[in-house]
Amino acid sequence: MRHLPLAFFRPPLWGLRPSRGLPRSRPLSTQSEPHGFPISRKNREAKQKRLREKQAALEAGIAGKSKSPAESNKAWSPKEVVLYEIPTKPGEKKDVSGCLPPAYSPQYVEAAWYQWWVQEGFFKPEYQAQLPQATGETFSMCIPPPNVTGSLHIGHALTVAIQDALVRWHRMCGDQVLWVPGSDHAGIATQAVVEKQLWKERGVRRHELSREDFLREVWQWKEAKGGEICEQLRALGASLDWDRECFTMDAGSSTAVTEAFVRLYEAGLLYRNRQLVNWSCALRSAISDIEVESRPLPGRTELRLPGCPTPVSFGLLVSVAFPVDGEPDAEVVVGTTRPETLPGDVAVAVHPDDSRYTHLHGRQLRHPLTGQLLPLITDSAVQPHVGTGAVKVTPAHSPADAEMGARHGLSPRNVIAEDGTMTSLCGDWLQGLHRFVAREKIMSALRERGLFRGLQNHPTVLPICSRSGDVVEYLLKSQWSVRCRAMGQRAAEAVESGALELSPSFHQKNWQHWFSHIGDWCVSRQLWWGHRIPAYLVVEEHAEVGRQELPGAGRVERASARNQGTPRAAPAPAYPDVLDTWFSSALLTPDLACFYPLSLLETGSDLLLFWVGRMVMLGTQLTGQLPFSKVLLHPMVRDRQGRKMSKSLGNVLDPRDIIRGAGLQVLQEKLRSGNLDPAELAIAAAAQKKDFPHGIPECGTDALRFTLCSHGVLGGDLHLSVSEVQSCRHFCNKIWNALRFILSVLGERFEPPAEELSPSSPMDTWILSRLALAAQECERGFLARELSLVTHALHHFWRHDLCDVYLEAVKPVLWHSPRPPGPPQVLFLCADLGLRLLAPLMPFLAEELWQRLPPRPGCPSAPSVSVAPYPRARSLEHWRQPELERRFSRVQEAVRALRALRATYQLTKARPRVLLQSSEPGEQDLFEAFLEPLGTLSHCGAVGLLPPGAAAPSGWAQAPLSDTVQVYMELQGLVEPQTLLPLLAARRHKLQKQLDGLVARTPPEGEAETQTQQKLSSLQSELSKLDGAAAHLRQLMDESPAPGGSEC
Repeated sequence: MRHLPLAFFRPPLWGLRPSRGLPRSRPLSTQSEPHGFPISRKNREAKQKRLREKQAALEAGIAGKSKSPAESNKAWSPKEVVLYEIPTKPGEKKDVSGCLPPAYSPQYVEAAWYQWWVQEGFFKPEYQAQLPQATGETFSMCIPPPNVTGSLHIGHALTVAIQDALVRWHRMCGDQVLWVPGSDHAGIATQAVVEKQLWKERGVRRHELSREDFLREVWQWKEAKGGEICEQLRALGASLDWDRECFTMDAGSSTAVTEAFVRLYEAGLLYRNRQLVNWSCALRSAISDIEVESRPLPGRTELRLPGCPTPVSFGLLVSVAFPVDGEPDAEVVVGTTRPETLPGDVAVAVHPDDSRYTHLHGRQLRHPLTGQLLPLITDSAVQPHVGTGAVKVTPAHSPADAEMGARHGLSPRNVIAEDGTMTSLCGDWLQGLHRFVAREKIMSALRERGLFRGLQNHPTVLPICSRSGDVVEYLLKSQWSVRCRAMGQRAAEAVESGALELSPSFHQKNWQHWFSHIGDWCVSRQLWWGHRIPAYLVVEEHAEVGRQELPGAGRVERASARNQGTPRAAPAPAYPDVLDTWFSSALLTPDLACFYPLSLLETGSDLLLFWVGRMVMLGTQLTGQLPFSKVLLHPMVRDRQGRKMSKSLGNVLDPRDIIRGAGLQVLQEKLRSGNLDPAELAIAAAAQKKDFPHGIPECGTDALRFTLCSHGVLGGDLHLSVSEVQSCRHFCNKIWNALRFILSVLGERFEPPAEELSPSSPMDTWILSRLALAAQECERGFLARELSLVTHALHHFWRHDLCDVYLEAVKPVLWHSPRPPGPPQVLFLCADLGLRLLAPLMPFLAEELWQRLPPRPGCPSAPSVSVAPYPRARSLEHWRQPELERRFSRVQEAVRALRALRATYQLTKARPRVLLQSSEPGEQDLFEAFLEPLGTLSHCGAVGLLPPGAAAPSGWAQAPLSDTVQVYMELQGLVEPQTLLPLLAARRHKLQKQLDGLVARTPPEGEAETQTQQKLSSLQSELSKLDGAAAHLRQLMDESPAPGGSEC
């Protein structure tokens, strides 16, 4: 073999010998182990077993097929929990004088910080106005009030993570921030939950209690559950101004509700009349149009409904004969999907131009159940081509029939009661029966009387109450309603003109469609829990009219003046009903006046019309201006199977269970302590056991927040898996180990540099340029409110740029004595600025580590990273070196190529020499500045440059970087071809089987063709490398000197 001149190997930049890696005795490392300790033989064997199973699947041609989540669920090993045990009173600052624990432990990191933040007032706008970086600008936002019915789920956690990240960023940027906490009284949901609890625990129904006693039970429930919600918000690190906490039933909200009610009444936008309303028999209350879910049915479908003993069939058209009076053999056949409403029929209608019924115009028909005479009327609204062209008219239970009945002067006949049973107007044989039980009895009666004419499948759309799951009935009720047409038009115009910005913009179409078809809003609810309708009966002396209905208790004095009388007694509410919960939720309380309008409204896309639309309508009507100019809507959170979170499915996750971890037994006990029916409980428990057979591992708040924010708002629904959060916990551990390493390098006598530091080496220049780029990307993401850009930038900087590249590259320099001053100063800047960049998303981890950094001498330091200045891209712009980054990316390509060669030739401990050769002289200079980092990062020995045109070294492995650059790696004396060739052949055999299996198999449904091609390309590339390596090893064997010979 030909010897290479030593001149090819340049001396390292810092005058060190080629890197051989760090001594094993060093206690600190940024390479984290999977569970905080070396992998045991048992774990290695388990991993090898999984690899063998995967290989077997590939060979069988079934790899890649979708598995159920339970099948892919792997057992996880619990991490060691480290607790913060230094006595610290609530509100006192955490003691950070001790050493950091050897591994990241969420419970240790998150202890004590939140209480101190609150005690110091960091979350109050009054404190922020005093910050050195104060801008004088305000940023205000309110949290979508969660229902007080229970604890927060992972969907709420997404809202909190996004909002808190934005709030913390604005606060660190110097804005005066107000973020208001609150909760919603959730009239229907809360009353239903408390009723269910009373029945479960005491066997008592609501109507067995007085209204006052029942409301006392609800308030007790609210105090217990409301405190739990606040505890969850604190656990999530939500930086809320707790002194301004509000509840939609507190005094301030009640005042706002009454004032809004009166103003709408006086503006002619609030009225009371008798009309058809959407009625939930299960809730015994009216519900709004937006709470009605339209469920399409293709045909016959059986549904289980609350209160009904047996499943009910829908999607069927029943044909019923109405005999013509006076003609024994004549009849009109009517098709109906609701035979239970037959007792409420008052007429039969046909189209006036339908020739089939022209001869019957003006005739009378006999009701098939009662025999009463009904008029046959003509109306152009009837569709002659649908069914028989004849329809029954039931004005009391159909909006379309109500309009028709009004046109023809027909009196409605109410045959379904509030509880869903049949009324006395149906006769003794039906009175009191559940309406769907009565349906079957009516069908039997029709058959007995010979008036049943058939049953057939009929596609239909069924109105379902989204609150209870019951089929919505239409009942005539006296209700309070808000006229929405004019307010809705203004809301639509605000979006169209750009005054109101909806983001993502694709929500605009839904917004415009809803407001262009908006009807009046029924705000009455037949409940006990909620804001009582603020309309009163005032009884006055000396008045011509003794009883007068007035809106608003506070208006009694004005009413008295009008009537020149004195109220005999305090006015009493005229109606037992309460207002729709969304009425109060859509109002902002008076204490927000100085921050009105809000800077931003952020919420889930499912609340766009429920909450956002009503806030816009009422806010604009009552104040004359939009309540906010920007709306940010995030997607729905679903489980990894794409299912909506539902208690009955067992997939609702309490954020605290992910933060702290929870065993399967704990999760199952939570289900059992809830209000699920036994049948639902069994289904939910089985699903939960399948999804979390080993429970949920402890992941920590920061990992959960970061994971949630990493999903973009522009995509579809967010499919969250706990394994994704667990992976982010490993990222937290990476940052933790990096800071432990940096702090050990800095030592106790280190003096931090200024941010204007000029780097002294190419690697220092590169990492500071990457840091400036990360700050630029974070700023861009926050300004665009696309937090996935921020998380991507931070993850790439911390894990890849800092930990995987820079720290590994400078370790040989840091262990050299005397140590050059540049790298420690650069490490401090990376830690300080990097943690400040991270703080809005990972507040606990950032605070714990930032507090341990040495302060800059003579420079007042912020008391907390939460109020420290956020790094601005403009102030770090002088570090940006895009051209140097481009050059170093070529170095990283060489590192990857060399690592691939090491893996191919199975060089585990050896540090081979390396040569780079370029046919372009200018490219030599590109690599020359990074020769030592190149050797360190590729785990090789000395790195040299081979002049252009020089002969390639004989026996060295070769890999092309481009058309002009080649890398060579020394092999002689480092590998044994006789030993390695059989190993490469075995590896090749396995890969070839994988390739053959992939070619032969049928791609699973949903797998894109590009994915298959990528797998094929990867396998073919790996096979090509193995073939090249085997040929090279055989060449080495051929060139080896004969025994006893000498090397020239």
